[in-house]
Amino acid sequence: MLSASSRLLRLLSLLQARRHWAGRELAERLAVHPRTLRRDIDRLRELGYPVAASSGVAGGYALRPGQALPPLLLDDDEALAVAIALRTAASGRVGGIEEPALQAMVKLEQLMPLRLRQRADALRSAVHALDAVGPSVDAGLLTDLAGACRDQLGLDFDYVDAKGGHSRRTVEPQGVVHTGSRWYLVAWDRGRSDWRTFRIDRIAGAAAVGGHFAPRVGPEGGDLRAFVARSLVIAPHAEQARVILHAPLAQMAARIPATAARLEAVDGNAQRCLLLCGANALDSLVYWLIVLDVEFEVLEPPALRERLALAAQRITRSLARG
Repeated sequence: MLSASSRLLRLLSLLQARRHWAGRELAERLAVHPRTLRRDIDRLRELGYPVAASSGVAGGYALRPGQALPPLLLDDDEALAVAIALRTAASGRVGGIEEPALQAMVKLEQLMPLRLRQRADALRSAVHALDAVGPSVDAGLLTDLAGACRDQLGLDFDYVDAKGGHSRRTVEPQGVVHTGSRWYLVAWDRGRSDWRTFRIDRIAGAAAVGGHFAPRVGPEGGDLRAFVARSLVIAPHAEQARVILHAPLAQMAARIPATAARLEAVDGNAQRCLLLCGANALDSLVYWLIVLDVEFEVLEPPALRERLALAAQRITRSLARG
């Protein structure tokens, strides 16, 4: 039989693992009498854990949010995951949380047992991150947007588009997507009656939170990452590049990020695929087509073929000089 202190830790772990426990099931998991379970619940309440109890057929116990944050019970893998996440946040691109993340990380690592601290130290010394790419976003704004998505609350905010134009947007937020370099809000734009993506670093000032809205089926069947990827590839560009790659679709999909281009099958030909992407930065596209190291055919625009021809001439001249 577990000691009283060990049983309390086990009880707390179970309550944190599930939103609701039936009293009988919880007592069976702890191998104690229901009266003992009730005494242990009272002891957790005295320690500051807000454990709610309900009666009836569906009655039981649940750990609820409280006025203060009580100690959390983490197993080894959870504690290591939190330490890694805090270290990433301390050097990330969410403004305003670097110092709190660093302070929390120090507190957590001080409490780690030696075996776990050694694992955390090994990861810290072996893993090196490049400088973050992309603009930073305000942590408070990011939290407000995520909360509005969760609670289905409308938002009003000032937005600055890619050309510097200002507008006031009223939206129904669906979710937040991080591409690795930028943060995006996906929302139903009431003024345009359509789904839109908004770069969070272009939201000017605080967002005003409005009333509840009826949930909608999200774009792309609810796959917000796919919607953002498609929006980044197609929507911002006035002209589109269409290139046939002489390589299997699966092979190219493993090498070309969804945020850089869209890939499609070509007439059932398993050995070719179609690449579609914005054609504003043609010189960058010329570079990527060359380094892909596959045969290709440019369908459009003609300017892309011209840039490729100029690049070929430069390479030929450079080789001739050697």
